Amino acid sequence: MLEQLNRALDHIEDRLHGDVDAAELARIAMTSEYHFRRMFSALAGIPLSEYVRRRRLTVAGAEVLAGERTLLDIAVRHGYTSAEAFGRAFRAVHGIGPGEARRTGAVLRAQPRMSFRLVIEGSTTMQYRIVEKAEFRIAGRKTRVPLVHEGVNPAILSFVEAVGPQLAERISGLSDQEPAGIVSVTEHLGDSREEGVELDYHLAVVTGAGAAEIPEDLDVRVVPAGTWAVFANTGPFPQALQSLWRDVYTQWLPSNPYALRPGPEILRAPRSVEGADVTTELWIPVERTAV
Repeated sequence: MLEQLNRALDHIEDRLHGDVDAAELARIAMTSEYHFRRMFSALAGIPLSEYVRRRRLTVAGAEVLAGERTLLDIAVRHGYTSAEAFGRAFRAVHGIGPGEARRTGAVLRAQPRMSFRLVIEGSTTMQYRIVEKAEFRIAGRKTRVPLVHEGVNPAILSFVEAVGPQLAERISGLSDQEPAGIVSVTEHLGDSREEGVELDYHLAVVTGAGAAEIPEDLDVRVVPAGTWAVFANTGPFPQALQSLWRDVYTQWLPSNPYALRPGPEILRAPRSVEGADVTTELWIPVERTAV
C-alpha cells in the first residue's frame, strides 16, 4: 500500500499548479477517499488539504524570491483568484507578505515533499484479532477534548474525575458485551490528527441495541454493525497505549488488507496512575480491502 500512497504524493506534485482532487488521490492509492484522508493525516501528522497548501506555497515562495514572474502571475499560477488572497495565504505560511519577501530576500519556510516508508522494528510484535459486531450502543457521558499525542490528557482526566465513582458505577451496570465494563471512546470530527485538534470523548459502556433502556441523563451513540480490529497491549500508561495507536496507523494498516471505516475508536483500559504497567485493548473500525 505504501507504493500506492507514494504514487498519490507524486500526483500531488504534478497538480500543484491546478486542482488536487482527493477522490483521484484515493483512486491512485486504491482505497476510499475517507480512508485515504485519515491514513494521510495519521502518517503525515497534518491533514491532506494543509499539506497541499504548504507545498503550493513552498513552490510559490521560491518563485517569489526568483523574481521572474509578477506576484499576480504567481498567485494565479497557484490557484489564487487575487493578489490579496495569495498574500494572506503566503503570510500565514511564511510569516511575511510576498512583496516584502521579494524586496528583502527574506528567509521563507519550506514544506518538504513527503514520501512514506515502512519502518520495521524486529522487537515489536502486534497482537490483534478481527471481530464482527452487530449494531450496538455506546452509553455514558460525552465531552469535547483536545488531542494529546504524548502524556496524560488533562482534559480527559478532569472529565473522568467530574463524572465521579457513583455515576461511573451506574454506567458500568449497563455493560452487556465486549469490550466489557467502562471504556474510553474517541471519535475524530475531521481528518486531522494534529496535536490539539478537538474530538468527541465518551466515558461509557458498550451495550446491545435491544438491551435495557438507557437513562435519559446519559449520552447515547448508536454504532452500526461492522468489522473491528482489536489490538492488545501491555506497558506503562499512557506511553504504551499512545505508541500502540501510532503503530496501528503507521505500521499495521499499511501492511494489512484492511482500511479504516467511519466510526469511533474504543479503548478498554483500567484506570491507572501515570507510569504504571496496564493491559489495554484498542478497538479500531475497519473494512477488508481487495488484496
